[in-house]
Amino acid sequence: MNNFTYDNPTKIHFGKGQIAAIKEELTNNTRILVTYGGGSIKRNGVYDQVMAALDGYTVVEFGSIEPNPHYETLIKAVNIAREERIDFILAVGGGSVIDGSKFIAAATRYDGDSWDIITTGC
Repeated sequence: MNNFTYDNPTKIHFGKGQIAAIKEELTNNTRILVTYGGGSIKRNGVYDQVMAALDGYTVVEFGSIEPNPHYETLIKAVNIAREERIDFILAVGGGSVIDGSKFIAAATRYDGDSWDIITTGC
């Protein structure tokens, strides 16, 4: 096995009113991709809270991540993230949105064929 160092810091803001804490994780020039699913966040008010917390930042949206996301859907987001020079991906939704966003983050910075990430675990 090759030697390596793996660093995967995670911070979770959990509880009432924590959406506003998003700003604590961002610098002034951060370019953000907000990912979400079918739109329930727009019906339940979460979308408005997120957009208020991100006021003043460059925000690009990518919605319609389906349950058990399709590769083709996520590649559209990868292309957007690359074109828009995204620094930060904010997944707003459930497990499929979160898992899809992890793939988007990895594939955006991967120089090879992003399918390799799925098939070989690169």
